[in-house]
Formats: sequence, structure tokens, C-alpha cells
Amino acid sequence: MTTRRNLFKGVLAGAAIAPLPSLAGTQVNPPAAPGTPCPAPPAPRWRAGTEGQRRADLGDGRYLNPIVAGDRPDPTVLKDGDDYYMTFSSFRDVPGIVVWHSTDLVNWTPLGPALRQPLGDVWAMDLCRHGDRYYIYLPANPGDRGWRIFVIWTDDIRGGHWSDPVDLGIDGCIDPGHVVGEDGRRYLFVNGIRKVRLTDDGLATDGELEPAYAPWRYPQEWITENFAPEGPKLFWREGWLYLVTAVGGTAGPVTGHMVIAARSRSVHGPWEHCPHNPLVRTRTIDEPWWSRGHATLVQGPRDDWWMVYHGYEHGYRTLGRQVLLEPVEWTADGWFRAGGGDLSQPLRKPQPASTPQDGEALSDDFSRDRLGTQWCLFQPDAGGLARIRRADGTLSLVGAGSSPADSAPLLCTVGDRSYEIEVTVDVPAGGEGGLLLFYNHKAFVGLGFTPDAVKNFQYAEEHPWARVPRPPGAGPVRVRLVNDAHVLTWHYSFDGGRSWRLHPTRMEVSGIHHNVFGGFLSLRPGLYSCGRAPVRFADFRYRAI
Repeated sequence: MTTRRNLFKGVLAGAAIAPLPSLAGTQVNPPAAPGTPCPAPPAPRWRAGTEGQRRADLGDGRYLNPIVAGDRPDPTVLKDGDDYYMTFSSFRDVPGIVVWHSTDLVNWTPLGPALRQPLGDVWAMDLCRHGDRYYIYLPANPGDRGWRIFVIWTDDIRGGHWSDPVDLGIDGCIDPGHVVGEDGRRYLFVNGIRKVRLTDDGLATDGELEPAYAPWRYPQEWITENFAPEGPKLFWREGWLYLVTAVGGTAGPVTGHMVIAARSRSVHGPWEHCPHNPLVRTRTIDEPWWSRGHATLVQGPRDDWWMVYHGYEHGYRTLGRQVLLEPVEWTADGWFRAGGGDLSQPLRKPQPASTPQDGEALSDDFSRDRLGTQWCLFQPDAGGLARIRRADGTLSLVGAGSSPADSAPLLCTVGDRSYEIEVTVDVPAGGEGGLLLFYNHKAFVGLGFTPDAVKNFQYAEEHPWARVPRPPGAGPVRVRLVNDAHVLTWHYSFDGGRSWRLHPTRMEVSGIHHNVFGGFLSLRPGLYSCGRAPVRFADFRYRAI
């Protein structure tokens, strides 16, 4: 998979990039006195929703971040009258680009996917409205042949039917941001920060890609991943065009990612750096949210302003980048500041009188189609969705590959630190399937079942020495996974859950995240099927603990 570092080489070529100092001998925080215990991460108390899942809305006019738990990176938010819509990078998930809805910026519900076909990696995009039409400008890397900018559109954002992707012919770019200039023309900004004019219908370019803005630079002694200007988001307010940008690198050191801003009277510049830069940045490893950045500013339901961005949870990089909401304060000189302070503490809701939602249940009896809103296939081929069938309370999954290492598992994003999952797995002769925690094909753990054995997967491979024989004639197997703060315990049952067998191997998975394996993904529960015969799954149950 293409890395951001390689992608930005072309962008940074010829730029005067000051080398970062060696990390040897440097520290984010001063050392503690000998014998001083390490500080424990904050212990916030979320409201328990459906299945015990943590919910941001505390029910008393306050909320506690994250507003959407689990891996929802690079959020882009559209205010459309009294409604808000948001979507995120979907990487190699199919269906992808799930659109969410809210009326208060805190309680969100998934509507459905906007992209139902494989397009390779899909990264940070921009959701916008122009006239009566809704657009999503997105970067994708089809077949790993190079990044290009595409657009999809719909006239009914609630209806869920979006156009096929239109290739705009903008090669080697990511992170598009749409804006209408003071001249009434449409423009697309991309990483770099560069811009290109669009045609009036927004479905083609009408000019050449050109430099747009030389971003503000942080002091070279700051510990960051790389400069990497990306994620431009633009909006007009009181005659000023504001440009909000991420710099410092998406992951890497916790102090790297940040939010900066600039403004101009024209889409063509000149641009003035915000005197408060950086507006958002994790400054110490003791903070509850790491690598904070990639922001969208949006006007709230009471005409106040808010900033939506992502961050890694302290100690839980495995959950991916989660969505954070922070109030914005406008100053007399027309600039703004982030006003959230300590994000481990509750904050006032944008709309205190709004009704809390319990959220979406992750338990699934497979009686209805939840592809996109809950389930997705990871990196399937063009006909991958045809592998899935639902009937009589079961989900049948046709095999792909020879093991989880080359399969396209069915994945589900979770947002809790600890949880329990159960599912029934019915494996016919010639089939193999089971339950995984899956990051990518090089990083997963789990239990697999064949008609005659229980397989143990660790470090992205099976350990044949740990294989356990199944009793002769055993039918469907019920498997239970408990993830207790990264420590996994497995049980399985051959009598429908009346009696359970403890699997002898426990697993620790805190290191399965981007800074180890790359890819900007998260560790997710998954159902896999490989072999000649479809595997049937039934009664998927989730419970936060």
C-alpha cells in the first residue's frame, strides 16, 4: 500500500524543508523522579448506550468525546439547513464512504454507504452541497496504480443512491477540498496545498493544478512525523475565506499531527497565517487524545462554531482515529481559537435540549441487510459482494483465499475499550471459517474451524502445533471472544453454548496498529470464510464490558 511519506516526496521536492533534529536525547516530557509511578491515563465516564456501548451524550446537556467512537478517520461535515451529514475515509472497505446524520453534532446515525464498488484505497474526502446537488470529492488508488481524485454525486442524500465515480484526471493528489470562489467559480484544493478550477457542474477540471498556499511552518525542533500539508477545508465568513489545514503527519509521534489556519479575501490569495497556529495539537503524551488533527469547522445549531477532527485514544491506537468535537471561539480580529481545553472532561453540547440516542446495536440476527451501516468486506475483488447471502437467520459467506491471510473477511467497526462477542459458525465439509480480530492481511489473530479441527491464528499465521481436534460429528460451533483492554480470551462450545471450552492460548494485541503495521487502519472483529464450501454464521452478539 502506498505510504503518505512516498506520496509527499513529489510535493516536497525542491521545497526548503529543514531537517528535523535527531530524537536521540530528546523527550516530550521531563523525566519523573526515581521511584515515581507513571501517570495513569484519565478514566472518563461515558454514558452507556445500547449493548453498553459508550455514548458521547451524557443526557444532562453535556457530552464527552469521542462523539463517534471507533475508527472514523478524516471526518468531513456538511451543514444542510437543520441537518448535519458526515463521512470518513473508508480505505479498502466495500461498501465504503458511509454517510452519517445528526441534528446536534453529538448524536450520529449511519444512513448508508455512498460507494458500493471497489476503488482501491479511499482516503480523506470532502462532502459538500452546490445548488440542489450533493457531492463527495474523494482520492482513490485503484489497483495500486496511483492516486487520482474522483467525484460522486446525488440529488437525494437521504436516499442513498449515489452516482458511479467520475475520474477528474487529477493525478498524484489526495485530500480534496471544495470551495466556491468570490468569482463564483468552483475550485478544488488538494494536499500540497494546490488548487485547480472545476467546471460549473463540478464533474471535470477547467484549468491546471497550481500552487495555492505555502502553509505555516512550526518550529523545526518540534517532534513531528513529517511536514505533510494535507486535508484542506475551506469556508467563507464575513468576507474572509478561511483555509484549515493539517500538518505534522497523521500518526507517528503523538505530538506530530496538528491543525493550522489561514485566511484571504480571494480564493487566489494572498493568504495570511493565523496568529494562533497551531489551533489544535497534542502537546504531551499525558493527554487523553493523541495525534489530533484534520479538522472541519462547522456552524452549530445555535449559530455557534465547532471544530470536528480525529485523534487516537491514549493507550488505544488499536481503535483507530476517532471523531472529536471541540467548541470554537471567534476573536475580535476575525480569527478563531479552539475552546475545548481538557478533552478528558465533559463539555457543553451544541444543542443542550436535544434528545440522547442509544446508538446502533452491533448484535445482528442477519434478518436484514446491514452492509455499509455495520458490515463491510475488506479488499474484495469486483464481485466480492456476491459472496454474501442471507436466509433463515443466517449469513452465508462464500470462501475466498486459502486462509485469513489472503481472504476478504467481513468486518465490523467497534468503539469500546473492552467487549465480548459471540457468533455461531457452521462449517460444512470442504469449508473453513471463524472469528478474527483483523487489522490487515499481515496483522490478525483469531480462531478458525474446519469439520475436524480448531485452528489458532496469531501473528497473522496459523500455529499448527496449537491445533485442537473437533469431536467426531460435532455440528455448529459457538465461539466467544472477550477483549479485555487488549487481552483476548477465547471459548467455544459444541452444544449451542450450554457448556464451554476455554481455548488454552490467550493473546495480547495492543501493538496491532498503524505505527507498527502501517495502513492507517484499526483492529476490527471479522468473520472469515475460505475453502470450497460457504460457511454459515448466525446470532452475532456484541456487548461492551
